[in-house]
Amino acid sequence: MPHAEPQPTAVREPAAPEEPAAPGEPTASQEEAASREGAASREGAAPPSLWRNRDYMAWWTGNGLSVLGNSVSSISYPLLVLATTGSVARAGVITAATMLGSLLTTLLGGALADRVSRRAILLCSPLVQALVLGTIALLVRSGEVSVPLLAAAAAVSGMASGLAMGAMTPALRRIVPREQVGAATAQGLGRDMTAQLVGSPLGGLLFSVSRWFPFAADAVSYLFAALGVALVRKPLGPGGEAGEAGQADKSKKSKDGLFADMAAGLRLVRSHPYLRFTVVWGALLNAVAQGFFLLFVALVKHRGGGPATVGLVNSMALAGGVLGAIAGPLVLKRMRARRVVIVALWVFVESFAVVAFVPEPWQIGCVLLVAMTTMVPLNVVLESYEVRLVPDEYSGRVAAVTRFGMQALQWTGPLAAGLLADAFDVPGAILALMVVMAGLAVSLHLSRPTLAVLDRPLDEVEEMTVPEAERRSRTR
Repeated sequence: MPHAEPQPTAVREPAAPEEPAAPGEPTASQEEAASREGAASREGAAPPSLWRNRDYMAWWTGNGLSVLGNSVSSISYPLLVLATTGSVARAGVITAATMLGSLLTTLLGGALADRVSRRAILLCSPLVQALVLGTIALLVRSGEVSVPLLAAAAAVSGMASGLAMGAMTPALRRIVPREQVGAATAQGLGRDMTAQLVGSPLGGLLFSVSRWFPFAADAVSYLFAALGVALVRKPLGPGGEAGEAGQADKSKKSKDGLFADMAAGLRLVRSHPYLRFTVVWGALLNAVAQGFFLLFVALVKHRGGGPATVGLVNSMALAGGVLGAIAGPLVLKRMRARRVVIVALWVFVESFAVVAFVPEPWQIGCVLLVAMTTMVPLNVVLESYEVRLVPDEYSGRVAAVTRFGMQALQWTGPLAAGLLADAFDVPGAILALMVVMAGLAVSLHLSRPTLAVLDRPLDEVEEMTVPEAERRSRTR
């Protein structure tokens, strides 16, 4: 799940000269203009539609093409391993390697995002991933690929992704006004689901034509992600809004370093009951969900479907995600956020039970379509409330800490699911995961005080107070 935060104030010396901007980065005067523009939009009328925001559209399009390419390759990884080894457990190793790579660099990425150019991070990371995926495509084409080699490449790609994720949410907050972050989150999820809706059957089709082709397509998609960032004109930070430049520069030169910044983000998450609960709860949910994705691919093959069928059935599930993204903002206007989360989890639990027993691949797709329709509004709720709560000066670090926490157990899902499937067959493994998911749904009912913030409308949620000791440590 994605994340974000608000901005610190800092006193700037009136006569201080501007330092030269790094190539491709805006000058301080441009940043001040962006700050005044943002303040004007907050004080005046509602900001224009996101679809008329040039920077947002460049960002939105570049990332959308990247998600499309990623969905093409991510469904090809398990298909490639299953085709060459026949082992669900080994397919799980590749998925776990990607997640572990991301996990290793997520906290570092968040700390860097509050200290160095977010634009540079968001440009370099997809270029590294393009190089990795292009190498995989060449290896698959030459027939020299092996599971350890695939796992190593997947881990490197995951590490680059972890660095980029730390900068994603704080950069998005610079691209769109704060009051539109919730809408941008929903639109981003809808875009991603639509891209995956197209990418899954496309991945299966391309894999059927040539096994290396999906990985080459993903390599090209990462180039578009880098281009989208390059076309954004607004300053992405850190610094540049609300007189923050001096504070950001002070942070860069802080003697405490990156580890102190990571620790500050961790302390802030631990200090707030909502953030603390969602990190732990989300970690378990993501582990189960990732295990289920691997079992879903194996189940369709178990029911007689080939690569193209796997992609088609996955697209049916993603169609539900698109519907959920469209319905999400409307649902939040009519239902309390807490109820949205609870209903989504119980629907997902029931989908596990039904999927394990339906005999046809298209029936699996129909069940997952309904489940995903409810799960996307859940993600919109969790991400939007975090954005409203977290101060901008801690945006990168808190986003990284929450993402790190939610991904901490994610890699165990595919491994556990693969072992369960090899031991008890695929339907039995799905039912085992259903029991864990039911426990997560029950925990929502038992955590009412912790989730009290979800009982308030999103636009009434106030930014959390940073402990005074934490602020003093930031300004030393």
